[in-house]
Amino acid sequence: MSTNVETPSSGMDAVKWLVAIVLLAGAVVGNYMYAEQSVLLRAIGVVVAVAAGLGIAAVTEKGRTFLAFAKEARIEVRKVVWPTRQETTHTTLIVMVATVIMALILWGLDGILFRAVGFLTGLEI
Repeated sequence: MSTNVETPSSGMDAVKWLVAIVLLAGAVVGNYMYAEQSVLLRAIGVVVAVAAGLGIAAVTEKGRTFLAFAKEARIEVRKVVWPTRQETTHTTLIVMVATVIMALILWGLDGILFRAVGFLTGLEI
């Protein structure tokens, strides 16, 4: 178990986040302002602005922490032993059969309780 001490972020991080947010907002606003332009040009502009904003956000302290977390998560996902197609099919069938059996049991109990309450109250429907 590791203990990570958070370091206070520098003033430049705030500026970087502001620039990243302005770029992302500019991509959205620019897409609407230049609606008469070609869709291809607008799409390229949005992709470039979003990539630049994400690139700037990635060099902040929180961005580096997120990238490190994403790399570690990717390593952990590679360690997972995924079920085979046959195992998945068998498990799905088992769940479906169990669901049908439980539905039938609950349907039967509902019918019994409905009749019992009707008998006790004298209100047959």
